[in-house]
Amino acid sequence: MDTLTGAEMVIRALVDQGVEVMFGYPGGAVLPIYDALFQDNEQHGERLRHILVRHEQGAAHAAEGYARSTGKPGVVLVTSGPGATNAITGIVDALMDSIPMVVLTGQVPTHLIGTDAFQEADTVGITRACTKHNYLVKDIKDLPRILHEAFHIATSGRPGPVLVDLPKDVQFSRGVYQGPDEVQFGHAYAPRTKGDAGRVAEAARMIAAAKAPIFYTGGGVINAGPEAAKALREFAAMTGAPVTSTLMGLGAFPAADPAWLGMLGMHGTYEANHAMHDCDVMICVGARFDDRVTGRLDAFSPNSKKIHIDIDASSINKNVRVDIGIVGDAGSVLSDLIASWKDQRLSANRQALDEWWRQIEAWREVRCLRYGKSEGTIKPQLAIERLYQLTKDRDSYITTEVGQHQMWAAQFYRFQEPNRWMTSGGLGTMGYGLPAALGVQLAHPDSLVIDIAGEASIQMCIQEMSTAVQYDLPVKIFILNNEWMGMVRQWQELLHGQRYSHSYSSSLPDFVKLAEAYGAKGIRCSDPAELDAKIIEMIDHPGPVIFDCRVEKAENCLPMIPSGKAHNEMILPEELDDLGSVIDEAGRRLV
Repeated sequence: MDTLTGAEMVIRALVDQGVEVMFGYPGGAVLPIYDALFQDNEQHGERLRHILVRHEQGAAHAAEGYARSTGKPGVVLVTSGPGATNAITGIVDALMDSIPMVVLTGQVPTHLIGTDAFQEADTVGITRACTKHNYLVKDIKDLPRILHEAFHIATSGRPGPVLVDLPKDVQFSRGVYQGPDEVQFGHAYAPRTKGDAGRVAEAARMIAAAKAPIFYTGGGVINAGPEAAKALREFAAMTGAPVTSTLMGLGAFPAADPAWLGMLGMHGTYEANHAMHDCDVMICVGARFDDRVTGRLDAFSPNSKKIHIDIDASSINKNVRVDIGIVGDAGSVLSDLIASWKDQRLSANRQALDEWWRQIEAWREVRCLRYGKSEGTIKPQLAIERLYQLTKDRDSYITTEVGQHQMWAAQFYRFQEPNRWMTSGGLGTMGYGLPAALGVQLAHPDSLVIDIAGEASIQMCIQEMSTAVQYDLPVKIFILNNEWMGMVRQWQELLHGQRYSHSYSSSLPDFVKLAEAYGAKGIRCSDPAELDAKIIEMIDHPGPVIFDCRVEKAENCLPMIPSGKAHNEMILPEELDDLGSVIDEAGRRLV
């Protein structure tokens, strides 16, 4: 067994865990680790690649994008104090969206902890509520075990971020290193992945007896790996039930499949939300019944029996009471349901299903995503539709910022497979998309990676354009620029008497010049007739691009379930047509 410094142990543990890329920013409390990384690269080549971001929040989001697109844990290395606190937004984001991540933070030497030393912060205390688990390493003897435990906890069960706080003296200390197979974990964490056989059989019978079933799927299907998505498609075909998804679950079921109803929830489709409201059996797989999906809880799917499959036992019956709760990995339980269906020789009620599908087709006829055409102005929905049509046959990955553009992307970009859609769901973090796109591009260097952004969100972490240029990462930033904080403006219109308080951006940068200042390419388009050609120009450019797509300023993201309303109380596009002139006039006054 090798005797190494704590800093050398960190690098060795990352290599032994199969880490190829990490994202970070150096500082005094982690300089021993950066020095060990330098020496490892000198000796072994760049087997562990470090990406220097421009802000620690960017490091965390980049690690999220890398993790979400690969299924591997993202790794972050930052210094003490502000380095750690700057990363917290990304850590909370990863916790909310169940993203596996290991965050390594520097800390002042152990004898200075509690003395208000330079760049000291109680990182473990601060992050206790926003990590799956965290550690403060006080003894070099514990370091190898803790490092390997961190990866195990981050990636097993319901994934999430794990933080390891590393005092500087521990990094300098020497001790015996142990590999992943040599350490003995100091905990008994062993999440249950296999569902209870009796409940699986009962659930299969309940689904077979259903007259109006629906699959409600979430990010847990994607986290369970490609086999889970495959099992979902197979079981949905066997049962004849329609499928809908949360924002985080897009791509687990192909949008081209006739059984796909689109996304559900606040900005979901008319057919998905009405089917959820009127179903008699709901099969929830890897989702958590959050408020943006359920709407008013006492009116949520009021007449249905509910089956909930989740790796996290605490999620079952947390927000919505269910009839059958099955704790287990989504892929494993779906495979067991398929086997049980066959073993019990079950079959769907085809006569009832035919009637159910006739009702669903009637809801589809509403064409809830329709939007009006406008002469000389690009509608944001059109921009996403054309982006999809021009990229659908390419090896594409999409990230987003947060706001109206995010919802339009979810509605109009049709995902056919998992791990192609990276967005901030639970926390709704503006600034997520650009650094996440960098992480995705590093994981998939030959793929087309596009961040669909808003002109307000993109400025939250715009400094990471410098990272893109330094590492020659050809990400494309597709900005739907309506000069408003669009979702804020929409809510002010609907809920606050059209009082547009600080939601108009009256001092925007010239995004083309900004791109050029960073050494990237800038493109601007405001004419629908030029849109396709300029999107192709963006796609074909070999380096990073900022595309300033000037879109209709007054457009609302519809359909929409107003806050506190039920699924069958949706606002459809034509119901707000008369408010467009009000918004236009407000914009003119502000200008």
